[in-house]
Amino acid sequence: MLVGGTLGALWALGVVSIGAALLNLPIFSLAAVLYTAFLGPGLVLALLIFRIALRRFLNPTLEDGAPPSGGSGAEIDQRVLRNTVEATVLALCLWPAIGFLAAEDGPGLIVALSWSFVVTRLAYWIGYRVSPPLRLFGWSGTFYATLFGLVWAIMVWFV
Repeated sequence: MLVGGTLGALWALGVVSIGAALLNLPIFSLAAVLYTAFLGPGLVLALLIFRIALRRFLNPTLEDGAPPSGGSGAEIDQRVLRNTVEATVLALCLWPAIGFLAAEDGPGLIVALSWSFVVTRLAYWIGYRVSPPLRLFGWSGTFYATLFGLVWAIMVWFV
């Protein structure tokens, strides 16, 4: 599992580096970027919610809102949704500040964080079903990208 977490942290460093150094968007695009930054997280949430609703619709035992049994695919989807909501709330709280504090790097950094969120959340979902290291990659890639983005933005702001 240490491998998955380490790879996720390296992924996050790469996302912040690419977003800050290579995605050179003009500073005046920051407002538009922030308006659309949560499209990626929103699409992941919509996909998860749709999957859970479809599962409930097709399964008579889950139809009336009964909790899924432990370890089932339905329970895994619920856990992934819960964790993704937590990651989205963290992003909602920090990404606007990151975009502002990072100045000229802000728009590119936010775009990179948004696209990375989609990739790492899907890796988390797949990993929950297939492999704990992949799950840890998805979690750490999502969390550390936001955290490292905040550290970068604070460094830019104060330097």
